[in-house]
Amino acid sequence: MLKRRIMSMGLAVMLAATAMTGCGNSAKSGSSDSADKKVVIYSNADDEAITAMQNALDNNGYKGKYSFEGFGTSELGGKLLAEGKNIEADMVTMSTFYLDSAQKQNNMFKKLDFEVNTIDKFGDYAAPITSQEGAIILNTDLMKELKLTTPTCLKDLTKSEYKGHLSITDVKSSSTAWLLMQALISEYGEKEAQNILKQIYINAGDHIEDSGSAPLKLCRAGEVAIGFGLRHQAVADKEDGQPIDFVDPTEGNFSLTESVAVIDKGDKSNPEAMKMAQCIIENGRKELQQSYPNPLYKGESSDNKNKSKYPRPSQSRLPLNCMRSISSYLMR
Repeated sequence: MLKRRIMSMGLAVMLAATAMTGCGNSAKSGSSDSADKKVVIYSNADDEAITAMQNALDNNGYKGKYSFEGFGTSELGGKLLAEGKNIEADMVTMSTFYLDSAQKQNNMFKKLDFEVNTIDKFGDYAAPITSQEGAIILNTDLMKELKLTTPTCLKDLTKSEYKGHLSITDVKSSSTAWLLMQALISEYGEKEAQNILKQIYINAGDHIEDSGSAPLKLCRAGEVAIGFGLRHQAVADKEDGQPIDFVDPTEGNFSLTESVAVIDKGDKSNPEAMKMAQCIIENGRKELQQSYPNPLYKGESSDNKNKSKYPRPSQSRLPLNCMRSISSYLMR
């Protein structure tokens, strides 16, 4: 089973490598009929982010004028690439690298007509909403019960004592796995990263999960002692008093951004979608930053009690040659 999972991961890496690249004025297009329809929003965001975006919209005149539909990252990414401008959604919030790939392939997003004053450079069709970081997650009770040592870095996850007690995410289903891969390649180089990653997958065994939140849920339930997952979720669990802690790996807390983009449907575009995108950015970031502390826009504070120890740039991309090499290695 593990061999099949690793092979499917490698195929997913190859497919991803071919796809990746390195409340204002109404839009000019769109009929009055389209303006009366609810804006359909497709999103791969976590519950915390969706709640913050809904609060921004509801508190600024858009309550009842939109609908959110949630998808897994790979599922929504596949829809964007396959359906292009024919997708049902009027607006999407999605991992930025998927938006970049979809725009390159389908030229499907409108140029944003409001100011996006970001710290890092983004395409003129995408405005970042969150920066999600990876971290090592611990069930503190189970760690004590099993007498496991606390890992300090990702390379530690290869230790034999963690075999059967570790959960990570599958790259074919969740972008969380990219955070792990980026950190390994950045710190150890391509060749050593391959060996480390393969041993981590062996230690995880049957706990290679499809969802980015699954490792935390397994730790929370006491099914595994250690996971690699989304840092902000572990922070929230710890603050709620659950037996959860987290470790910022010394290789770095790599991050991936999720962004909002508006579908370009020509005359069928809903002009309210652009205004709602602007509303989310201008009115939602304060609440979003409570869960996702990394500043994304100029003027945002980086002084947050929940900030990570080793933040790495949100715009990092895995070199395509490294991705192809890793996929080939894992498929052996």
